[in-house]
Amino acid sequence: MPTQDLQAYCLDLLRSAREWRRLADGVVRPHGMSESTALPLVLIARRGGCKQNEIAEALGIEAASLVRALDQLCAAGFLRRDPDGADRRVRRLNLTAEGRALADRLSAELDALRASVFAGLDPADMAASRRVFARIADRAAAHDVVADRPSAEARP
Repeated sequence: MPTQDLQAYCLDLLRSAREWRRLADGVVRPHGMSESTALPLVLIARRGGCKQNEIAEALGIEAASLVRALDQLCAAGFLRRDPDGADRRVRRLNLTAEGRALADRLSAELDALRASVFAGLDPADMAASRRVFARIADRAAAHDVVADRPSAEARP
């Protein structure tokens, strides 16, 4: 694929992600949340009783990067870190009743936003884009070796 097409694709991808984050931020901010706290809250609600590394993996971040958001959720009374029955070293992430209620509200509002933004898009196109995004993520992860990283000038 020609360089200009790749550059345009990357810019479109970045612009789409930026616009989605802006819209999602408009949903979570009125609840006193940020994207960095709202997304883990909603994922924990979906998975219930999960481990920190499971949420980090779902978000595509390091577990250590998630700690601050989890600390904020605990301090706000939305989250508990409960001991795992099988391994005392492991903590399970569980929502409090208040956290569950907030996660349910956020999920409903984000679902409505998704329905609005993605209305009219062909399901086959959506499935194809998810396959492309998955391939990009896999290739980027495989390419993420310092010696193999392209120079800053080559990035969009």
